[in-house]
Amino acid sequence: MTAPTEITRIRAVIMRIRAAFASRRARGWAKAAVGATILVAIALQVGGAPFVRGLASLSAGPIAAALGLAAVATWAAAWRWRLIAGGLGIPLRTTGALAAYYRSQLLNSVLPGGVAGDVHRAVAHGRDVDQVAHASRAVVAERTAGQVVQLGLAAVVLASLGVWAYAPAVGVMLLAVVVACVGIAFAATMSRRARAIVMRELAHLRSAFAGRRTVVGVVVASLVVVICHVSTFVVAALAVGVAASPPRLAAVGLIAVLAGSIPLNIGGWGPREGAAGWAFATVGLGSATGVAVSTAYGVLALIAVTPGLAVIAASVLRRRRAGVASRSARVLAPLGGR
Repeated sequence: MTAPTEITRIRAVIMRIRAAFASRRARGWAKAAVGATILVAIALQVGGAPFVRGLASLSAGPIAAALGLAAVATWAAAWRWRLIAGGLGIPLRTTGALAAYYRSQLLNSVLPGGVAGDVHRAVAHGRDVDQVAHASRAVVAERTAGQVVQLGLAAVVLASLGVWAYAPAVGVMLLAVVVACVGIAFAATMSRRARAIVMRELAHLRSAFAGRRTVVGVVVASLVVVICHVSTFVVAALAVGVAASPPRLAAVGLIAVLAGSIPLNIGGWGPREGAAGWAFATVGLGSATGVAVSTAYGVLALIAVTPGLAVIAASVLRRRRAGVASRSARVLAPLGGR
């Protein structure tokens, strides 16, 4: 085989690999693989007992509390979404937003990558209003705003508590945000097309957050969401039997919840358990305890979004009824014309 032929084959293989990783499904499975690898590494480090302890600690009381807190958090997140969508000029009803958010949270929890539900939410809303691009911007802006508020709250709370041991973790997350912003700015300087795209998206963002009511509402809603998630983590810690003060549990809960938003997980699992184990060890509570609490929290969080099953079931039923009605209309149409 000649050298040019061999080079051509290598290039073809590289192109196929690039095409595979360019697909959304491949990226989702790659992220899930990273989360699974982290879980395996944690299990090898602390053993399986902490995971079993976390599961065994759950009872009706913590589950009921998680369901209630999730209901409040979901309502606040849906409100945040409606505010941003309204700023972009696309309608979104309260009941529809709440149902769609429950469904997206469930899909995020059970599908690889942790963002499939958000993608579905954006596309479904966009098709309903015939504005997929604007609907996608609303979802991205809504989730990004929530993460920014969460990072800011974590920095303020941990600093006020004097828990300086957590500073590296928050610093790394803030650094990631800065690097992403710098990367976007650098890309914008490299080509006229990239600059046009960035300027266009910034203009849309200014429209989405134009009113003071929108900005204040988004911040308040995001704070409610974070407080509910951290409170669920505290509920999980109390269920496991951790003897620690609420401020300390809130501090480690903030770190775990932040890590759970890293999109390298399998249904939310992976980085969250690693961060919880490290944070609990830092404050002298033991990494195994952190893994146990994070396990309990993960199960509670999954149970808390199960109302999304009812939303999915109702959607499937509506589509089936619409299909039956459509088929009946096609069958009866020739008869009506006679």
